[in-house]
Amino acid sequence: MKRILIILSIFITATLASYAGESRPWEDASRPNESREQIRDGIDGEEMEITVRDGWVYVTTQKPVTVKIFTILGQLITSETIRPGTKRIHISSRGIYILRAGTVTRRITI
Repeated sequence: MKRILIILSIFITATLASYAGESRPWEDASRPNESREQIRDGIDGEEMEITVRDGWVYVTTQKPVTVKIFTILGQLITSETIRPGTKRIHISSRGIYILRAGTVTRRITI
């Protein structure tokens, strides 16, 4: 049991260290044709679409919105205010993340 906890601790530390200091830029993109996970939600009465596909997170919005992505442990990966349109960011590590866009908070799986 102690060995499992040590291995788990090393894994979590290594994973968190891989995100430390990284600034992941959002880039312009076109909407993906198909998606593994798609969420449509309203922000202040306007439509927003979150799509996850092949390690990319796409956010389509009609107005500027601040988007933050956290690890499941709560460490901030990126925080940026994106312009209207479709933007995407690549998440290299598979796992479960928390995405907060404006007032909307969603769990996403890469």
